[in-house]
Amino acid sequence: MKKKTKKTVLLGERDEKGNYKVPHTYYGLSSNLKYLFEKIRKYRTVLIPMLVFGAIAQSVMRYLWSYIGKFMVDLIELQAANHSSEIMPLVKMLCVVAVIEVVAIGCQVIVSNRIQIHMTYVRFRVITEKNDKLLSMNYQTLEQPHILDMHQRAANSLGGDFQGFQGMMNRVYNLSVQVVTLIVTASTILVLDPRLILVLTLAMVINYLSQQWSIRDDKKNFWDATSTTRRKMNYMERCTQDFDYAKDIRLFSLKSWLLQKQRGIFEDYQKSYHKSRNYWLRHSFIYSSTSLIASSVMYYILITQVLHESVSIGDFTLYLGLCGAFSQALSDFYDNFGQMQFASNMVDDLRTFMDFSMEEEKDCLDIDVLGDSYCFEFRDVCFRYEGAKEDTIKHLNLVFPAGQRLAIVGLNGAGKTTFIKLLLRLYDVTSGEILVNGYNIKRFKRREYYRLFAPVFQNVELFSFPLGENVSMKDPEHTDRERAEHCLVQAGMESKLAALEKGIDTELLKVLYEDGVDLSGGEKQKLALARALYKDAPVIVLDEPTAALDALAEYELYQKFDALMKGKSAVYISHRLSSTRFCDRVAMFMDGQIVEYGTHEELLEKQGEYAKMFQVQAQYYEEDKKEDMTQ
Repeated sequence: MKKKTKKTVLLGERDEKGNYKVPHTYYGLSSNLKYLFEKIRKYRTVLIPMLVFGAIAQSVMRYLWSYIGKFMVDLIELQAANHSSEIMPLVKMLCVVAVIEVVAIGCQVIVSNRIQIHMTYVRFRVITEKNDKLLSMNYQTLEQPHILDMHQRAANSLGGDFQGFQGMMNRVYNLSVQVVTLIVTASTILVLDPRLILVLTLAMVINYLSQQWSIRDDKKNFWDATSTTRRKMNYMERCTQDFDYAKDIRLFSLKSWLLQKQRGIFEDYQKSYHKSRNYWLRHSFIYSSTSLIASSVMYYILITQVLHESVSIGDFTLYLGLCGAFSQALSDFYDNFGQMQFASNMVDDLRTFMDFSMEEEKDCLDIDVLGDSYCFEFRDVCFRYEGAKEDTIKHLNLVFPAGQRLAIVGLNGAGKTTFIKLLLRLYDVTSGEILVNGYNIKRFKRREYYRLFAPVFQNVELFSFPLGENVSMKDPEHTDRERAEHCLVQAGMESKLAALEKGIDTELLKVLYEDGVDLSGGEKQKLALARALYKDAPVIVLDEPTAALDALAEYELYQKFDALMKGKSAVYISHRLSSTRFCDRVAMFMDGQIVEYGTHEELLEKQGEYAKMFQVQAQYYEEDKKEDMTQ
């Protein structure tokens, strides 16, 4: 029977203030160890025998000198008893010791180095799994702050060699070393006096309990409590370092304001960090006190044995060294065991994110059942953003036939972009339904449904790889270079392309390549149009992609792009009306509703909100024409 995990915080739970709690599941140490070794077997099976060999080699180094020290003291005592001044026996022993030491150190260093390399590789592969999970999450889920915090905790678990996931691997390795050391040293010490084991063990148990107390408080009141703060710190770091923000920061003199906000976040973090250090200060005091008492008792027992002539000076050296090795190994064992539990708690965060239940796409229809043309229908659709008090889209009914050119217009905040996100299924409706050829769009896998659209958004993101791949949005092997270049020319990038020495092989941005090229705002939007042309999807969506252009340039670009569509369906989103004249239908949005619907001419004749908006904007088009004629 499969052991159930203890779920402490489920998706959708809220705290006393009404805020969503960060989802979290406690899996337990044994379950996380199993998970750990599953990943090792999957990505680096050779790591397992290396851990065994490395544990034995490193353990030998812990107590080797205890035995060597005994033999050297016995040899010196023997020579002193025989009144011999011969130095060669001691020299030979030192040579043998040196050889053993060099071989042992060499094996330890080489194996430990290889172990760390393999551990890091496994961690990087798990990071890839985590990123795959993140990229697979739907857009609406990814926007929620408590989901972002859950991902931040998972990222923390994979953030370094000695924390979280890889930290747990290192703790397993260290514990293996300490177990071997404890077995060897304890078996020898028990022969002399079992009280030594009892005293040393009792001291370490007290230290371990103190450590667990500190770990529990630290995890709850620092690591978990500051996940949101660390996310804010990461954001502020991006703002101050990302080149995209550089112009605004300087032109608007934002430096002082940003630094002030950053200091405020740092101060919040510092308060929690101060509590964390106090937890460990308490533990350090307890640890030092118990260690001092245990060491005093250990010396008392050993010195008493020497005085009663139960052991020789050589044996005293051996037992003292073994007691030290045992005590240190036991201390390290409890410390690493506690640290492994702390790392296990962070692995809980990782697995909580990895096991986060995304929507199940079962019994989905094949997108091919829709045929080659697509009619979309919004039926009484409402949508409300998470935490909002009112719907952004209110009882929307609209039919968007195949091959139609639909203009969505309205002032900022009217609901135009939200309408597009619902159409693209970046968001799911709160109520009502969206149909395509009579089928609810939820009946298709998102990835398949996305194939129907070639979107062009206002904010165009460049990726730090070649220009041609920024057009195809595919890897080099699957990029049609001639087609990518042709689409760039069609989108109006011909002169820019000719000016680039490497053409479509030009690397964009300087993130990965020193000779990377950035594009202007207008060039980015033309690149986005080229992407849409390259994808050749049946439905084109343009969400204010020409905001960086003036009204006349926007109109000319829309006309040119419209000629390239070749009968495809198209949705044009804009708060400017230069795109509406050649569209088949215009939907005027206000306050999340369609207040007017018809052709451009019909809406002008109504003399309603659309006509008022058009008349206000028309004077700017005329002024732009006059300016062009005088230049």
